[in-house]
Amino acid sequence: MNVLVLLDHGDGRLRPTALELLTLARDLPDARVHAVWVGADPAEEVRAQVGAHGGHALHHVLVDGADDRLTASVVDALEAVRAEVDAPLLLVASTFEGKEVAARLAVRTGAGVVTGAGGLERDADGRSVATKTVLAGTWTTRCAVTGPFGVVALAPNSVQAAPLAQPAPAEVVEHRVEASAAARAVTVHSREPRPTSDRPALAEAEVVVVGGRGVEGDFTAVEELADVLGGAVGATRVATDEGWIGHEAQVGQTGVTISPRLYVGAGVSGAVHHRGGMAASVTVVAVNSDPDAPIFEFADYGVVGDLNEVLPALSEQIRRRRG
Repeated sequence: MNVLVLLDHGDGRLRPTALELLTLARDLPDARVHAVWVGADPAEEVRAQVGAHGGHALHHVLVDGADDRLTASVVDALEAVRAEVDAPLLLVASTFEGKEVAARLAVRTGAGVVTGAGGLERDADGRSVATKTVLAGTWTTRCAVTGPFGVVALAPNSVQAAPLAQPAPAEVVEHRVEASAAARAVTVHSREPRPTSDRPALAEAEVVVVGGRGVEGDFTAVEELADVLGGAVGATRVATDEGWIGHEAQVGQTGVTISPRLYVGAGVSGAVHHRGGMAASVTVVAVNSDPDAPIFEFADYGVVGDLNEVLPALSEQIRRRRG
């Protein structure tokens, strides 16, 4: 079975989610993995990574007539590769960009789409079956794609990326695609890069430290712990509405959906709308001075105390243990 994997990349480098998707795809029964790179030539490092993580072929696609970073251009590229390899399944990252690609491709092809998936398998009938949590993590569902083509958007950190013990180089296949009318309708005049940061992207981070109302406007302890752990900084809606931190840091149903291996909530009450954005977290640690805070009902570890005392002490202990 041929499986397409859309490689998410920036500045010429693969993002961690791309390696996770390749790892998942190669472990499906009888899978032949076709990785798709849209844009300028992938570097030798990228080609090596694709082969090392199970990619049989690396499809390099250039889109003529439109900016190759537009969603419509990416969909044009995926349609062209799918037509050539006849793949019944496409894997993308469950990010804002990935879900937009999935939606546009589904409109064009009639594909079945599952977003926010935490795992994927093939059942006895050969259908792609994805698992995902819903209703703020209270239910775990299994969603089967019943049509001939399915798109599954995998939540970051759902799979541990791992290279093969004996990898083989991926065959590089070149494509040139004419941009569709939808892609040509958009003219990109300029791009403004996001401010650079040493912290990982919030949606993709393996560790996220979130500050809530309890920080009372001071994210110093939250940021310090995040930096010690090599994680990202998030916030609840209250914190962003108060202007304590930018809205791009908001975690929740109306913000960013995260699925880290470690979530630390500092001064976070655990309201339903926030839980909906972090319910897929593997391990949840809560620090709150209110012993009746709802977050303690679903936290794996809870500390009742002042976050301005607990977080600095935790950061110091981590530094000390790391020597």
